[in-house]
Amino acid sequence: MVAEPASLPATSPHDTRSAVLFGGVYGSVLACAMVAALTQYGHASRASRRYDALWLLVTALASALAHGYAHIIAERGPHRGWAALRSVLRTLLDEWPLVTAVLPTVVILAGAGWGWWPPNGVEYPAFVLNITLLFTLGLVTARWAGRGWGSALLIGVADAMLGLVVVVANAVIK
Repeated sequence: MVAEPASLPATSPHDTRSAVLFGGVYGSVLACAMVAALTQYGHASRASRRYDALWLLVTALASALAHGYAHIIAERGPHRGWAALRSVLRTLLDEWPLVTAVLPTVVILAGAGWGWWPPNGVEYPAFVLNITLLFTLGLVTARWAGRGWGSALLIGVADAMLGLVVVVANAVIK
């Protein structure tokens, strides 16, 4: 007797917690890498910081769209008509954490462009913010997984350092 294939769940296989964590990590690394690349090859004027903020936001939106599109292709179901359109829109909207994760860095860059603080050296607070976010996400997920505080702190530090390595590698490559 042949077993029936398992049916797919009616809802998206990506729960909110996973989407927020994925988007938070992806967005933080993306923001750091973009700031590193834009700072290395750009200028530190107010106008360039506004441009950098816009580029970061456009890049985050494009990355979210590309990631959502990949999910649509990989998880294409039997839906047709309006159900298919709703499924596509929901999949694309599920990428909001990635865009949200870059918004603090967009504000830092735009704020420098609007004269809220000096535009020169603004990349350092952006790096600190995003590396801190990676540390926090590592710490929180380790605690959710039942790890003790000591272990969770080490995991948070390791995640922050891994993020730093990825950012440096991206900056060097670009």
